[in-house]
Amino acid sequence: MASITIRNLDDEIKHKLRVRAAMHGRSMEEEAREILRRVMSEPAPPRDLAAAIRSRLTPSARANLELPAREPMREPPLLDLDGDA
Repeated sequence: MASITIRNLDDEIKHKLRVRAAMHGRSMEEEAREILRRVMSEPAPPRDLAAAIRSRLTPSARANLELPAREPMREPPLLDLDGDA
């Protein structure tokens, strides 16, 4: 098995890890291994925003919207720039 050393760990993180390990009846090292095991076994996040959104929606929750047909663009209003109104 491989081993790693974590340098420059914030004191607050170390304290939280110590408390969490004690709550689970483990050493800090075993608690860190368990956290890493759990996080690394999670599926990888989608690569883009659209894929992330699609992955959260079930097929039945997706809306199939019918877009209305486009109408021709209206003529812009005529403005009286001379103030003759």
